[in-house]
Amino acid sequence: MTAQLPLPLAPAAGVAIGLAACLVEDDDGGRVFINGQLSFAWDAGDAATRRLAAVQLVRVRAARAFEVADGFGVDPFTLYRWGQASIGGGPAALTPGKRGPKGPSKLTDVAVAEVARRHAQGQRAVEIAAAVGISVRSVSTVLARVRAESGRAGGVNATPSVDAASVAVPTPDLDADVDCAVVDSMDPVDRVGGGAGADAATAAGPGGGPVGHADPGELVLPVLPDPVDRSKERAAARWGLLPYAPPVFAPAARVPLAGLFLAVPALTATGLLDSARQVYGGVPDGFYGLDTMLVEAVCRALLGEPRAEGATRVNPTDLGRVLGLDRAPEVKTVRRKMGVLAARGQAAELLSAQAVRHATDRPEAMSVLYVDGHVRTYHGTRKLQKTHVPRLRFPAPATVETWIVDAQGAPVWVVMAQPGASLAAEIRRLLPDIRRIVGDDRRVLVGFDRGGWSPALFKDLIAAGFDVLTWRKAPAPDVDPALFATATHTDEDGATRTYLLADTTVQIPLDDTDPDTDTVALRQVSKDAGTGRQVHILTSRTDLPSAQVCFRMGARWREENYFRYGRMHFALDSHDTYGTADDDPDRSVPNPAKRTAHQAVQAARARLSRAETRRDEKLLTLRSPKPDTPTTITNHMHDLITAPVRDARTDLAAAIAAHKATPTRLPLGQVRPGQQVLDTETKLLTHAIRIAAFNTQTMLARTIATATDYRKAGNEAHALVRTALTGTGDIHPTPGRLHIRLDPLHTPRATTALAQLCTALNETATTYPGTHLQLHYSVKSHQ
Repeated sequence: MTAQLPLPLAPAAGVAIGLAACLVEDDDGGRVFINGQLSFAWDAGDAATRRLAAVQLVRVRAARAFEVADGFGVDPFTLYRWGQASIGGGPAALTPGKRGPKGPSKLTDVAVAEVARRHAQGQRAVEIAAAVGISVRSVSTVLARVRAESGRAGGVNATPSVDAASVAVPTPDLDADVDCAVVDSMDPVDRVGGGAGADAATAAGPGGGPVGHADPGELVLPVLPDPVDRSKERAAARWGLLPYAPPVFAPAARVPLAGLFLAVPALTATGLLDSARQVYGGVPDGFYGLDTMLVEAVCRALLGEPRAEGATRVNPTDLGRVLGLDRAPEVKTVRRKMGVLAARGQAAELLSAQAVRHATDRPEAMSVLYVDGHVRTYHGTRKLQKTHVPRLRFPAPATVETWIVDAQGAPVWVVMAQPGASLAAEIRRLLPDIRRIVGDDRRVLVGFDRGGWSPALFKDLIAAGFDVLTWRKAPAPDVDPALFATATHTDEDGATRTYLLADTTVQIPLDDTDPDTDTVALRQVSKDAGTGRQVHILTSRTDLPSAQVCFRMGARWREENYFRYGRMHFALDSHDTYGTADDDPDRSVPNPAKRTAHQAVQAARARLSRAETRRDEKLLTLRSPKPDTPTTITNHMHDLITAPVRDARTDLAAAIAAHKATPTRLPLGQVRPGQQVLDTETKLLTHAIRIAAFNTQTMLARTIATATDYRKAGNEAHALVRTALTGTGDIHPTPGRLHIRLDPLHTPRATTALAQLCTALNETATTYPGTHLQLHYSVKSHQ
């Protein structure tokens, strides 16, 4: 049989919905026919059943969604909302809500709080009404409500909560209102699940499903409610009437990126926020303040998106909940705010203040400082100076940075190196700044590799109150094998290392080319590598055991490990800005012609040597004839043989004269006109943020290694931290406290380590930046 469409048996007065359905509505109600048979009917005014009929038409596939929406006179999205509401709530969820205002138009939370505050100060109702802009009757209503709530709560929460999102003009004052950063969006009966006054609706959402995951008697939080409305503050910020928007936290469950709250105590300990307030004071008035921008930048770096473009790859609403805002700043806002800070030219001061805080909080780690240069390759079209790139092993346009890390490899300070300056010259230039950071009464061991080899620098370091730690540069004579002995050292992690060492004292001449120059006496610790090769370590510290000297020199690789980790996870070598400026044309640089002249001298010497060799061969042949063969050497023959030598000597003399006449250094404008340098302020500012992000992650990993029972912390601590920071959890703000309840991790042992980390963080009693809310952490069980 051939398939054919059903016959249309719908009433003539109805509205066709697709090919099979028909809607008929009159004064008595409505009816829906499918293939001529009555399928749905409802009385006049029964909106819930009418909506259910529309939803069911789509579900039984009697017509398409847009056809049903058109027949019932609604838009497709409204029909979709009806369907979603009926999934869990049934027909009852389709009952229309009350139309009109949902609350008082003038008695907002801010107005109620202002009335309570003025009443507490002793003002009369008439004065309060005039100041707030409401009637005296409304003032009386508010005061009666406050007294009633005080009586029910036993006088604990007499002042109603304040919605900071309603504040448009006043400057945030944390000391005046402690609870301004807490928004409680639930009714009193919804605050404690299972308690008095709670019913089944308390633990159910719009569709009947659970809105929170809590045990009986614990708080039931809404799952991902809408962010707190900050539209009024944004409007005030656009008119320049708001210095910044303070953090406001609303109760929420299953919040993505809630694990980022774990980074707040460690971030506070890095001193980035305090140093930025000290140096910059703040940013121009707007919605996003200085603390918000820095916390957002550090959070993005911890999520693996350190560049400004990474803001497009992080959900702004999710990150906004961590910041206490409705959404995180966009890329253009990040660039604009960071550009404002960079334009002030105080990035070096920020890094210095951050380094001083680091030295104050970690005196034991600052006993050893490692200094090294880091080359950042440039691949653009700007005319930058070339330098040797160790990772590429050939010269390329690049900028060089001088980094200082502590004994544990944590970055402390960074400066842009002078173009073309050696590591030894950079260390000598930074000695006053290092002394200012570490303090006047501290003797610090400064370690560096062979790139900083300079006996004159060693003498200057010792004279400035520092100690030297470096490899001895070849060539160096081997030490008598009989002097070697076994030595052991146990590091801060409890690992024991064994070395075969010899401890001697050497005199290093200040000038290798002059044997009569002054010398500097240094201690030499020689290590037998086990292959018959000896490596020598020089230091001015005589009180340290030889094994500790060897360990400290090898620990210099912690700085290289930071460079490698920073490139992988924090975009250390990225160019956060491509702004350039003209290089100083009067800066003295090596003259390339000097090298060419030197090469000409070397070539002339080589030609002279070859000419003399050929001359000697020919003369030897003439003076040593075969036996019984007479030989006569005339002056003419001698002149012909020695003529190339005389010409070579003349060329060499001319090359030497040209070399002497060529200046060694010239102004940059004569050697390479138009050379440029990259903008340094933005890069130094981003370095300060990434230093804080790395130290934050390192502190959390170190806490896991020392304060938890996680057996693989030595290898997996950083990976566990990265996983925990991206985890989900609940936000429960209360007056004076911000409780973060994290979801369990992938394995029970990781969850146990996370719970122990939360216990350690709770002991710090850290408050969230910009509020008086003390952070408290906990972890849900796997059950």
